[in-house]
Amino acid sequence: MARQTGIIKIKGTVGDLTFYKSQDGDMVRQKGGIEKDRIANDPAFVRTRENGKEFGAAGLASKLVLSTLRPLLMSASDSRLYSRLVRLMSFIKNLDSVSVRGARNVGVGIGSPGALTLFKGFDFNNRSSLGAILFKPYTVNMVNGEIDIPSLIPVNDVVSPQGATHITVKGGWARLDFVTGITRLELSNVNNMPIDATPNNILLSPAIIPPGPGTNLYLLQIEFFQEVNGLQYSLKNGAFNALSVVAAS
Repeated sequence: MARQTGIIKIKGTVGDLTFYKSQDGDMVRQKGGIEKDRIANDPAFVRTRENGKEFGAAGLASKLVLSTLRPLLMSASDSRLYSRLVRLMSFIKNLDSVSVRGARNVGVGIGSPGALTLFKGFDFNNRSSLGAILFKPYTVNMVNGEIDIPSLIPVNDVVSPQGATHITVKGGWARLDFVTGITRLELSNVNNMPIDATPNNILLSPAIIPPGPGTNLYLLQIEFFQEVNGLQYSLKNGAFNALSVVAAS
């Protein structure tokens, strides 16, 4: 595909060219490609069909994560999150050393050595990385899901965007079974505080331990607010909020 330049932008189809607008700008692409029926049946495209099945499985696993974490993602995500998740899930799928080609999946790959480390540090909002705004050590208890941030001084330990007056810190514990599709998310208590020099001992504790088997993702979120006349408003519709996987088991 190519990008349109110039003052006048075209939308629609002209001959074999399709002009359209995307999040990357005004684009143009040429019609063409192989017929769908041939891809589905021609033996020459067996590898293509296998790759398509595995890509679809990675997409389903990504949607499972997104639907499970929706209460947190509503205030911290980016427009490319799904594609970034599919890429991560494809890496995990490739660790499946048991299934035949075309049937490799995240449910098997997640049990392979090194799979869980791919999750750690994943940011759900690529406009605001947790590691770039939080400069205070914390610990994660993977037995009870607690995240401990002792003596957090917001004005020193958090890089806050201009206009922010308060932050909210909260955690989450998600358990996802990529085989059965059964998931559970438990949120922690919420800590809201002004961005000043007051030390805050933050202990984020999930209400309960998520039941059932599955992969455990421990999440930490920081949200920024601006107080106006006693009310707090989300800053820039959450553009600066961070949500990250801080541990996985």
